[in-house]
Amino acid sequence: MKTFKVLGGGCRNCEVTADLIAQAAKDAGIEIQLEKVTDMAEILGYGVMSTPGVVLDGKVVHAGGIPGPDRVRDWMRG
Repeated sequence: MKTFKVLGGGCRNCEVTADLIAQAAKDAGIEIQLEKVTDMAEILGYGVMSTPGVVLDGKVVHAGGIPGPDRVRDWMRG
């Protein structure tokens, strides 16, 4: 199972990013674990300075804006 963390303060872009990830997983028919991280110390611990950030299985794969749908689908396949 893939584990995703959406890093951010709970802004609209963070919510949209989390929704994109959840929908892509549903469309791909795979089960994921999705966590929203709002603690700034934890976010900075990943080295993310611009949110939303996305962590996939412990590795930062995106930061600074809503990821494109193709990129999110790639995360499901990878």
